[in-house]
Amino acid sequence: MEKRAIVAIALSAAILILYQLFFLPSPPAPPEAPKSEAPQESLQGKSVSSPSRPSVSPPPALPPPAAPKIAVVPPREVRVDTPRFRVSISTPGGRIADWVMKYRGERSVVPSESPAPFAFSLQRAGGASSDLLLETGTGSLLLSSTLREGTIRLEGVDQYRLAVATEFRFTAEDDRVEILFLLENRHRVPQQVELSTGWSLPPSAPPKGNAVDRAVRFTRVVGLNSSGLFRRPIAQLSGPTLTEGVRWIAVESDDHYLAALIPQTPQARSFEEGGGDKPGKIGLIFPSVTLAPGERAQVGMTLHVGPKEYDRLAKTGVGLEKSVDFGLFLWILPMEWFSVPILWVMNIIYRYTGNYGVAIILLTILTKVLFYPLTQKSMTSMKQMQTLQPQLNSLRAKYKNDNQRLQRETMELYRKHGVNPMGGCLPIVIQIPIFYALYVTLTVAVELQQSPLLCLGHLRIPNPFGNDPIFNNDVWICDLAQPDPTLILPLLMGASMFIQQKMTPTVGDPRQAKIMLLLPIVFTFTFLGFPAGLVLYWLVNNILSIAQQTYTNRQAQKVQTVEKETSRRLKETK
Repeated sequence: MEKRAIVAIALSAAILILYQLFFLPSPPAPPEAPKSEAPQESLQGKSVSSPSRPSVSPPPALPPPAAPKIAVVPPREVRVDTPRFRVSISTPGGRIADWVMKYRGERSVVPSESPAPFAFSLQRAGGASSDLLLETGTGSLLLSSTLREGTIRLEGVDQYRLAVATEFRFTAEDDRVEILFLLENRHRVPQQVELSTGWSLPPSAPPKGNAVDRAVRFTRVVGLNSSGLFRRPIAQLSGPTLTEGVRWIAVESDDHYLAALIPQTPQARSFEEGGGDKPGKIGLIFPSVTLAPGERAQVGMTLHVGPKEYDRLAKTGVGLEKSVDFGLFLWILPMEWFSVPILWVMNIIYRYTGNYGVAIILLTILTKVLFYPLTQKSMTSMKQMQTLQPQLNSLRAKYKNDNQRLQRETMELYRKHGVNPMGGCLPIVIQIPIFYALYVTLTVAVELQQSPLLCLGHLRIPNPFGNDPIFNNDVWICDLAQPDPTLILPLLMGASMFIQQKMTPTVGDPRQAKIMLLLPIVFTFTFLGFPAGLVLYWLVNNILSIAQQTYTNRQAQKVQTVEKETSRRLKETK
């Protein structure tokens, strides 16, 4: 039944399209002066049709009346300072010239060679755009715990007597700004306009000489529409690309920062263009608005710029938290199911400790406690297997030419001593997704950036034989998101892994056990470039495993001592 309905809908749509193409009369040509035959073009140069509204040509440019005329003032910048960021709005024009985040220090999202990142434009039929000179009578705005909300309003009238007012509404302790565009037709004829907003990007490769520029560089476009999440590198963008039914579109950086444009008006489209060695741009195109003389309309959007803190993104209510890429485990299991609760617990611990390094240590201990029964069962089973190793070797030597008999005798030996051969592996397999989720969480968590464990300051050791110093870095761990510059943490991790490997019961071929001793060396070199927070988790986990293995070995030794003593007494009794 559903297939028949789909076929019927498809046939109906085809008939309607063919009817409109071949049977409907073409619309009469408009007067030559307004040139309404030209297609409506968006700000990005892509032809966009507006089937839902009739095309209205712009009236001829008229000088604005003397009464509402706004005096021209020199260009200036209005600054808005909040606990989360500092923004500069330039006039005339209403562009956002700079956005400096206040997250573990100050960092701009606008590289030195980049144009003003955020701007908007009005477009009319035929590609004509409005020349907007927006001014404001307000000064700078400072938000704090006492003044939590504030608005910057800019006003102007274009050459077609369309009055435009733009309101930037800020809230303290928030990474977003609500932007409202208010339109009023002060002409005596109707006007049709299309509003678009854009976020400009510099070329992906920074120019030479700006190596010290710490500005955030966005590398990927990410967005959410009715089809789901889409993500593509900025370097691979080319011509203008339109996406229908967008919920939001954003650019993200490799170090987990985001600039998102969120429409408040339904049926908005997004666009992407440029990229690579050329400047790029993303933005929103809102549905065309037709205004009768004296009629007003408004279009709203939200601009969210800041670190990708999962809880803060989730509060936007538009699925912005999906921009945090937790990935999949074995290509089928979403790591978000595990990583989000882990991140939530880590943030709760941080609220009480004030140190993410301590939070990682306590989170590792908590994970170890939760999985203690499984790991203990695994260690006990491996210890039992090690005890039976001499008997297993005897069976292999005795039945080396009869595999079926060897398997039967081996299983009988396991049954006799109550040993499960899978008991050592199965508990570890169950824990693998959780351990991988911990790895993913500590890798993508922006909360670790600029967060210290035990920062002892900065050390610079001069080089007597050259200009470059021998050592010029922080001591010891001043940023959990960066590798340990002293290499102390990965070396400790490698040593703990070697000790743990030596303590682990060897089961199977002894030559394989020798090969396994090379793993700590391989892991040490691998972890030299890993974030310090991840290495810290691995080190603490190894230390706890060593303590648990020591306890297991002592318990097994006590059991063996009791068994030997019991056996001796039985012999004496006989």
